[in-house]
Amino acid sequence: MTQLSPVPVTRSAVRWSLGHALPSRLLRRAAKQGDLHGRMFVATQSSSTEALDAITDELRGHSPFYRGKYASVSVDNAAVRALLSNPDAGAAFAPPEEGSRIARLQAWSMEDAPLGPLNPPSLLVTEPPDHTRYRKLVSRVFSVRAVEKLRGRTQQIATDLLDRIDPHTPVDLVATYCSLLPVTVIAEILGVPEPDREKVLRFGAAAAPSLDLGLSWREFRRVESALREFDDWLGHHLDSLRRHPGDDLLSQLVSAQEEGVSLTDAELKATAGLVLAAGFETTVNLLGNGIALLAQDPAQLKLLGDRDELWPNAVDEVLRLDPPVLLTGRMTSAATEVVGVPMPRGTVMVGLLAGANRDPQVFPEPDTFDVSRENAREHVSFSAGRHYCLGAALARMEGEVGLRTLFERYPDLRVEPGAVRRGTRILRGYEELPVTLSPAGP
Repeated sequence: MTQLSPVPVTRSAVRWSLGHALPSRLLRRAAKQGDLHGRMFVATQSSSTEALDAITDELRGHSPFYRGKYASVSVDNAAVRALLSNPDAGAAFAPPEEGSRIARLQAWSMEDAPLGPLNPPSLLVTEPPDHTRYRKLVSRVFSVRAVEKLRGRTQQIATDLLDRIDPHTPVDLVATYCSLLPVTVIAEILGVPEPDREKVLRFGAAAAPSLDLGLSWREFRRVESALREFDDWLGHHLDSLRRHPGDDLLSQLVSAQEEGVSLTDAELKATAGLVLAAGFETTVNLLGNGIALLAQDPAQLKLLGDRDELWPNAVDEVLRLDPPVLLTGRMTSAATEVVGVPMPRGTVMVGLLAGANRDPQVFPEPDTFDVSRENAREHVSFSAGRHYCLGAALARMEGEVGLRTLFERYPDLRVEPGAVRRGTRILRGYEELPVTLSPAGP
């Protein structure tokens, strides 16, 4: 884990109190009073999915929205799509009333805040017109065509990683394969020199909880330290790319312009940080979740063996059934309606992506894993609207290459006892996935 760096404790403590301690206390209190949103928050702390599944079923009985004490929550596929696409609903929480004591305290506490996936100018929380300009520049280097150029290299990385694993010895695939494949690809996208790649892997692992709500003080401090160290490293790395640009995508972003305007250093750092925290970590989950699902369903594996063209669809079915990102939120900046439901200004709306992906009105037999499902791609695991995931094409490609390469070599792979789900609330996947590869050949 990244060592804690000296950080101004006073402002950091206020950020933690406002962003984690207070919301956590309020939601836990609401949960004890029976509020489904509060109960959902508590359930996300468990690595088991059983408690959350039960609450999802209850929420479905309140479709399209459950009106909780602090948020309106939906597991309805159409409603989640609509709230994610609503022009009056932003990804960043609206600030407190200007001039109020809480607003002044919040502004003061953010003066030394590190750049992170949930801090502007990250694309996750930036809105038009800045978001429009920013995304237009970034999307050029994350296009389907740009990603397809990485397919051959991704295949080579996957093959090389499997070559290093002894197939006769039980192994944790998260540590030896699921994490190393996307981090190597991301490192090449960011133009990271070979000696620095282990450091980038540590940054990603340490910063991943930054997407969560309700962090402990110790974990919050650890995350902020990792983000600061990553910011410092990125500053030196960007200077190096300006002096010696390469063929990597970050070098292209450094020089990209729209109407004569380039991305600022803060925007470049935010993009790189988002690619690392949101792109790398979610793909680790996609691979681990896919391995677990396929290893437990020989019939689906056989179908993929007979019909190789189904692999891309299989990736979308994994994304639908066990999404790497559990939920997302929006706040209305003006009074609006979502699927006919009035939403006053300042309403917090939460879309439980995992629930929307199992909406029986959209997906027949929603709890069944079916790699040939005709509408598997209608999941909302990549969000929707203006914040639709820029890395969707990259994640799909890495998932397809990573899963196909593994199971074509080891079709009899079996998951051993001891698999551990991650403790993070938002990012959902496996912390450890012990397997026996059981090679098909002698």
